[in-house]
Amino acid sequence: MLKVWGRRSSFNVQKVMWLTGELGLEHEHIDAGGSFGGLDAPEFRARNPHGLVPVIEDGGTVVWESHAILRYLAARYGAGGFWIEDPARRAEADQWIEWAQTALLPNFLTGIFWGFYRMPEAQRNMEAVERAAKLCGRHILMLDRLLADRPYICGNEITLADVPAGTMLYRYFGLEIERPEAPNVEAWYARLRERAPYAEHVMVPFEELKRRLAF
Repeated sequence: MLKVWGRRSSFNVQKVMWLTGELGLEHEHIDAGGSFGGLDAPEFRARNPHGLVPVIEDGGTVVWESHAILRYLAARYGAGGFWIEDPARRAEADQWIEWAQTALLPNFLTGIFWGFYRMPEAQRNMEAVERAAKLCGRHILMLDRLLADRPYICGNEITLADVPAGTMLYRYFGLEIERPEAPNVEAWYARLRERAPYAEHVMVPFEELKRRLAF
């Protein structure tokens, strides 16, 4: 059986758990990290020498790094759905996965979620937060234009391209920050919320992280 290590409030773990649910995979979830600890245990470090979550073990295969895990699970269990065989169409999804990781998420997760929500109020650099919010807003508006003629990032069906950016939306719309009007992104978010695996694994309360840097 597939095993998944990580705390449910971890953004990167949520990506993996969401896809696990979409694929209908039987799995064992093992709490690790944060208040659960265990990341320095020798048996965990043997699976991931970096001591980070998520980590999966599938039979004899161990994979760490969330996007590597997404691609592994999709390739092994998602043929005809989340895994696209055609290299050109798969590259279309891949470029949005990488864009989310290198452009969208750093501005939101580092600049806003860490810089504003997780940072104790006295230590906040609001100029940096506002700058990150504006940059994040530009990316959201770019997605809004893309989604004007399609329900999902790559077309009519959900793909891996939707997972990294889509996982962000629950926190993005849950924070008291300035956001541009993006009706197509909001409609996309509404479609994601209707998916049971998204509701179960992504729409997880994150109040435990408020004003906490060491978690």
